[in-house]
Amino acid sequence: MNEQIYIWIGFNLFVVLMLALDLGVFHRTAHEVKMKEALTWSAIWIALAMIFNVVIYYWKGQEVALEFLAGYVIEKSLSVDNIFVFVLIFTYFNVPAKYQHRVLFWGILGALIMRAIFIAAGVTLIAKFHWIIYLFGIFWLLLE
Repeated sequence: MNEQIYIWIGFNLFVVLMLALDLGVFHRTAHEVKMKEALTWSAIWIALAMIFNVVIYYWKGQEVALEFLAGYVIEKSLSVDNIFVFVLIFTYFNVPAKYQHRVLFWGILGALIMRAIFIAAGVTLIAKFHWIIYLFGIFWLLLE
């Protein structure tokens, strides 16, 4: 196997470990997340991303580090609208504040798993049936 496979495996193991720590250790008992706690956790996750950015800087160089930073800032700003969607869903379904973190966690984890399944299925289909890429393209155009 080449070096990149080990890096991706390590990265994904780190993400899984952080998710397990988040729900299994730090949020084992359901409780209402207050503003101070939310800001603290946001700062921790942003700090981890910036540490990762420094690692990229020293490993791959300034250009790649700036690309990561730009992508991170764009994703962070685009995710703000999700907060409004979460508030609407939690309000509609009357999810108690103490369970909102757990519901959100499992929802995001489910979305990541489903995304991985669909990406793997798409890659497999394209590898086996090259013509299907045109079908995917037509489908995408119809959705736009």
